[in-house]
Amino acid sequence: MKALLSLILGYFIGNFNTAAVVGRVKKVDLKQEGTGNLGATNTTMVLGWKSGALVMVLDILKSFFSGKLAQLLFPQLRIAGMLACIGAMLGHCFPVLLHFKGGKGLAAFGGLVLSYKPLFAPIMLFSALAVMFALDCGVAFPLFVGLSFPALALLFHGTAAEVITAAAAGLLLCALHIGNVKKAMAHDESMRVREPFRRLICRK
Repeated sequence: MKALLSLILGYFIGNFNTAAVVGRVKKVDLKQEGTGNLGATNTTMVLGWKSGALVMVLDILKSFFSGKLAQLLFPQLRIAGMLACIGAMLGHCFPVLLHFKGGKGLAAFGGLVLSYKPLFAPIMLFSALAVMFALDCGVAFPLFVGLSFPALALLFHGTAAEVITAAAAGLLLCALHIGNVKKAMAHDESMRVREPFRRLICRK
C-alpha cells in the first residue's frame, strides 16, 4: 500500500507541468509548436534557452520534491522516494490535467537520480554527454542515463529492491524515448547534436 501511495503522490505532483505554465505566460501553446512535447527541450526550441532552463530546473525539482516527501511520509519503505519520483515521471509524461500529453521525462528522471544518490548525477551527466557527442545522436543521452542508473546502483551496493526500481525507472525512460530512437535509426537530421551545438556557441 505504501508503495502504491508513493507512486500516486508522485503522479499528482508530476501533473504540474511547468512547460505548459511557461507557455501560457509567454502566450504560446507548446503543444502546437515545435515537437509538441511539454518538456524542457521543446520549450528551448520554441521559447529559447532561458525558458527551457527554467522548465528543466523546475521539472527536476518537482520530481526531487516528490521523492523527499515520500521518504518523510513512508520512512519504513526504503524505495518510497524512488517510487514517488517514478510516479512524477509518469505524471509529467501522461498528465491527466493535460489529456495525458506531456513531456519525455528526462528532467524528472534527473530528480530521481538526485533524490536517490546525488553523487550519481555528475557521473551520469558527463558520461552521457560524452557518448552523445561521440555518436552525434541526441537520443543517446537518455538511453545512456537510463541504462547506467541501475548499473551504478548495483556498483554502489544498492539493495536488491533499489537496483530493481532503478532498472524499472531506466527502462521507463528508454521506452519514453522510443520515438526518437526510431528517428535516429532512420538517420533523421533532428537527432544530430554536433552541428546545432556548434551553431549555438558560435552565435554572436
